[in-house]
Order: sequence, then C-alpha cells, then structure tokens
Amino acid sequence: MDWLPTLTDREGPLYRRIVDALSADVASGRLRRGQQLPTHRALAKSLGVDLTTVTRAYTEAQRCGLTEARVGQGTFVAESAVQARQAVSRRPEFDLSMNLPPQPIETGLEDRLTRGIAALQREVGFSAHLNYREPGGSDAERGIAAAWLGARIANAHGDRLVICPGTQNALFNLLIAVTSPGDVVLTESLTYPGIKAAAAYAGVRLVGVQIDEEGIIPDALKSACRRHAPKAAYLIPTIHNPTTATMPLSRREEIAEILRAKKVLLFEDDAYGMLAPSAMPLASLIPERTYFAASLSKCIAPGLRTSFVLTPDHRSAGVLANALRATVQMPAFLMIALATRWLQDGSADAIIGAIRDEAAARQKLAAHVLGRHAYSAHPGGHHIWVPLPRGWSKTEFVSHLHRQGLAIVTADAFSVEESQHHAIRVSLGAASSRAELVAALEILTTALKLSAAASRVV
Repeated sequence: MDWLPTLTDREGPLYRRIVDALSADVASGRLRRGQQLPTHRALAKSLGVDLTTVTRAYTEAQRCGLTEARVGQGTFVAESAVQARQAVSRRPEFDLSMNLPPQPIETGLEDRLTRGIAALQREVGFSAHLNYREPGGSDAERGIAAAWLGARIANAHGDRLVICPGTQNALFNLLIAVTSPGDVVLTESLTYPGIKAAAAYAGVRLVGVQIDEEGIIPDALKSACRRHAPKAAYLIPTIHNPTTATMPLSRREEIAEILRAKKVLLFEDDAYGMLAPSAMPLASLIPERTYFAASLSKCIAPGLRTSFVLTPDHRSAGVLANALRATVQMPAFLMIALATRWLQDGSADAIIGAIRDEAAARQKLAAHVLGRHAYSAHPGGHHIWVPLPRGWSKTEFVSHLHRQGLAIVTADAFSVEESQHHAIRVSLGAASSRAELVAALEILTTALKLSAAASRVV
C-alpha cells in the first residue's frame, strides 16, 4: 500500500497521469498482480491533489482493467492487469477527430425533437411518412427548403431542388449522374475525405489544385483546366475542410469566371455555410453551372441525414432524383418532415444560432489554451488547422497524443495526392463540453511544446 506514482515526466490531465503511471508500474513489475493500492484519500494526501482526482483515476483504471475493487477491502491491481496498457491505448478519452456541431443546452434540441415528432403524429400520423414516395422530396418540402436557402441564394426554386439523405449520398449520386468513369474532377489539394471515397467508387479521377490561405488559387485552377479538361470541380469555399479557409468575394468572382469560361461544372459543398451566412455562395455567381449542397449535418445534427441540393435547372434536378432512386430509392421522409417543419417554424434558425454562438465560444477557448502556437481558424467554425513543429513526424505526433488520450486527424486523410502538409485538424465541436475541450487542448498544447523542443535539439 506504499505505492506512489511518478507524475512529473508525464503529460495530460492529472488523473490520466496517475492512470498511465499505474499502467507503467504494472508493466515494469514495480506493482504485482493482486497487490493492494493506497486508499483514495491516502494517495490524494501523498500526492497533494484533490480526492476527486484520485477517485476519477481509480475509476478509469478499473474501467481499463488495471484494477479491481473489493467490497470492504479496498482497491487492488487486477489479476489480468498485464493486458491493461493495451486497453488504455485503444480508447482515447478525448476524440476530436470527427467534425461535429456542438450541442449546447441553448439549442433545446431534445425538447424540439420531442415536440416536433409529437406534432407530426398529431397532424398527419406517422404512417403518412412511412410509405414509398418519389425521391427528392414533395413539391411542398422542396418549396420550403428553397425558401430557406433563398436567404443566401436569390434564385433558389423548389423545382430545381432535390432533398438527399446527407451530402455524402448527394455527392455520390452527382458523380454517377453527371460524370463518367475516367472523367477528371478538380478539387482543392486538401479536401473532404468523402469525395475521395465517392470518386473511387464512381471511377472518377480527382486532381488536387494548389491552395493558399484564401482557398483554391485562380491561376492554378486555370492551369489545371487546360491540362486536364475536367468535367467538374468540387469545392468547399466557406470554412474549408480541413484548412478553414473562406474565399473572399473577389476570389469567388475569379473562380466563377474561370469555371464559366472553361465550361466546367461546379459541385459546391456548403456544409459550413450557415456558420458564416455572410459568405456569398459561388452558386449565386454561376447558378447555371452549379450543384449546390447545403447540409444540416454540421449546422444542426448529422443524424437528421438531410441535405438540400440546388441544381442548375429543372432537368438537372430530375437526373439527380433518378440517380437517388437507383441508389437508395428515397430519403427517410420522417426525418425530412421534421427538418422542413423546423425550417418553416424558425426552429432550425434558432438551433443554428445557438450552435454558431457555441462554436465562437470554443474558438475563443482554443485561442486562449493554444496561446502563441500558430494555427488557422474561422471564428464560427467547428475545427482548427494546426501546423506541426518538425520535431516529430505526423505519425509520431498522433501516436503520442493517442497515448495521452487524445484522437485527432492528420493532413493525410484530406490529401488528394501524397501529402506534403505537416499539419492536423482538430475538431472543437466534437468535445461534449467546454471543460472537456480545454482538457483535450491542454494535452495538444503540451505535445506541441514537446515536439517544438525536439526540433530545436535536432
């Protein structure tokens, strides 16, 4: 019972350092299986920390299989603790790898779901939304969606709109409906991984085009059009994933003119557009060549599986709807009914406003915790783009973070070709609370300092 962990050479939250020290001491033989550990209070006193910190550490250690509690006796090293280190490393405590919208209490999401679904049952019953229907949404639903998009795109009309079960599905259907195997689609050199997967299945060749802090570079796009004769370009001009770049209007006008002159179709992914509503969509500049996808996944919740695709004309909408019928038959109309109800009664805008406020607050927290370390961000975005010091490789850096309980994504996931970007994307919205976000970012900050120190030694 005289065990005292060494914590000074470890990073991360204090409770996590206790767990890591326990795991290391078991692995080294300093602690033996079945050995009794100090009581929570005794260890807290020896370390000079709060009792709650030790209690959290012991709880986590038991969850990972390091320890076992015996009623009336105390806490003991588990008999199977030889497997504990692997258990700790398999499951990071903070997963900031997935870009999710935060869900602050101000959204009232649970209550809105309950009331919205109850209203659908009361007014028409669930059965009306559970039968086969035409893909793409009813005239009324498409009209509601078009009116909502009309706040940002003046020429939005329901007869040009198709409702899809998420933008990922929309992108795949666009590729099979508009392109042919072997066609080239241009995109930013770093792009959304979903388009990479969809292009691979559709037999389409993606070609990455050079980017800067304002997005895709016009001269590079012009050159790529001459060299590859692309069928289309897939772009994220607003809060780019992963770099956070948002094109200024002058850049958008240049890009639109190039695509029009070269007769290249545009797939505009506006996943984050509602977080930066003042940014003019490219679809407003070249509506005759643009398939504009606005999803509710990043501005409300991914589980709604609702994306509105505004097409160049009525005929294009019919082609996309037919592709939708061939791949998934139709979207989940119960979800569409709920989503369009929220668009109509103002709930969607209220939820988005609360999420936008929370995203801004988390960006301020990130700026405070990361301090002087350079990174790219948008004040209303869900993620940040962090260049890494040269002390460690990306693999070494991510492995280190994982050992400390933090998961993130490197540039490799977004690279169209072999990545030359030594950077990571950190998804602030994925943390369940601001407190959890601060704890995760403190781990990241410590790792950045260690990597920078290693680069100076080299």
